[in-house]
Amino acid sequence: MAQKGVELDSEKLSCSICLDLLKDPVTIPCGHSYCMECIKDHWDVEDWRGICSCPQCRKTFKTRPNLDKNVLLAEFMEDLKKTGLQAAAGPEDVSCDVCMKRKMKAVKSCFVCLASYCEKHLQPHYESPPFKKHKLARPSRNLHENICSRHHKLMEIFCRTDQLLLCSLCCVEEHKGHDVVSAAAERTERQKQLEASRQNVQQRIRGRENDVVLLQQEVEDINDSADKAMEENAKMFCKLNCLIQKRSAEVKQQITSRQEAEVSRVSKLQEKLKQEISALKKKDTEMKQLLDTDDHTQFLHDYLPVSTVGESTPVSIPPRIRFQKVTAAVSDVSAKVRDILKNMWTHSPPRAVKAEVLPPQPEPEPKTRAGFLEYSRDITLDPNTAHKLLVLSEEDRKATVVKQQQPYCDHPDRFTEQQQVLSREGLTGRCYWEVDVRGLGVVVAASYRKISRASDSEFGRCKNSWALFCFRDSCVFLHDSTKILISRSDSTRVGVFLDHRAGLLSFYRVSESMTLLHRVQTSFTKPLHAGVRLFCGSSAEFVKLR
Repeated sequence: MAQKGVELDSEKLSCSICLDLLKDPVTIPCGHSYCMECIKDHWDVEDWRGICSCPQCRKTFKTRPNLDKNVLLAEFMEDLKKTGLQAAAGPEDVSCDVCMKRKMKAVKSCFVCLASYCEKHLQPHYESPPFKKHKLARPSRNLHENICSRHHKLMEIFCRTDQLLLCSLCCVEEHKGHDVVSAAAERTERQKQLEASRQNVQQRIRGRENDVVLLQQEVEDINDSADKAMEENAKMFCKLNCLIQKRSAEVKQQITSRQEAEVSRVSKLQEKLKQEISALKKKDTEMKQLLDTDDHTQFLHDYLPVSTVGESTPVSIPPRIRFQKVTAAVSDVSAKVRDILKNMWTHSPPRAVKAEVLPPQPEPEPKTRAGFLEYSRDITLDPNTAHKLLVLSEEDRKATVVKQQQPYCDHPDRFTEQQQVLSREGLTGRCYWEVDVRGLGVVVAASYRKISRASDSEFGRCKNSWALFCFRDSCVFLHDSTKILISRSDSTRVGVFLDHRAGLLSFYRVSESMTLLHRVQTSFTKPLHAGVRLFCGSSAEFVKLR
């Protein structure tokens, strides 16, 4: 009866989020209890939708409740553990074949019983003499593969002649005279060979990783060199433009000064001539009056003063000033500058120059999944970037959140604050990939590799990443901390299309048809990397499309 009571308690004292025994239990205002980390992760997901609720009764709270450890419940859990209470089997564990209700984690598999046992149900193999002779090994899901299908005996012998695993009866009946050894001996021999091959593979991996680092450095050097060239080019053309404007002002000033001097000189000469004309007109009037007089005496008396006319001073009219020579000189300089600028690119391919001046129009985005699949890329995740609470599987295409930190080595590329990971591949051109999402929340992202690895590394929070937050009943797009709420998405697969040159990044819901969730139009300066961020109890797998 006591044991039955313990089993009943183990079911009731499980967290409804992770389905495991309560760890650091907390009780929220509605009365339900959860693991502290589980309810934190759950509310972190709900924060994006502006709510905070209980996962069981769905009661909502106006503000996020403070979480304090339930000391009494925590002490009770410790007491239960001391009585032999065990943890339930997780998705990655082998479960006990004897447990009827709540499957516990298996600690051993028996090759005689062909079953796996938890600590409690394994006790007869340690205590009962008949069971002590059974062969126990680490928990395995593939026990039946080690049993001969004909004789139903454990295959403990390896035939080197036929390269087959055998049971003792197969060895006597069909492989007599063959070169046979124990499976353990063959494993030892092959393990040595495999270790040597693995060392060779690891050496090749290190070599290739060094090559990738060098190539990445080359890409960064090219980008840095181009950025510096553009910056210096802008400065020099700015100086050249300032020099041209300055020289233009000087020429304008010279023309204005010469214009004013010449106009002043001509105006003075013109005034002098006007004065002389006035004097001559006066003399002409006096002569006319003298000619019209009838008095001979008076005529002769006034004749000499009137008839005396001085000589006019010769006036030298200079040739008309022309400014065409200045215009011609400026035109000549302008032609030389144009030739210099034109000849700057004589060493570059003409087509490349034309492409810079008149870039071709981008191709239209595909409309069907078949069209997108023409640009499909195989994506693999980079273990050196994976957070230590992520497990990579399926040839590094799948990431799953776990509660125990993984023994990953320290690496400068590893995310230390956010449960996220980047792809190995740098993506340029036109690319398409799909991600299967499972659990409470998964973030599907595209990011530059140089995104921060510290507290500000969360996908979508900075200018270097674009992220789609996929929850069970909604989606949110985030870039540079700008949030856009997207309509409900009930699909468990997200498609991402990248046209790097056109600056286009699109997220699709993949089902029987392609439904656009959000599209980004920008300008990408460096290769993008696919990435995912996972919340508690979630997983994401990059689909192999080829």
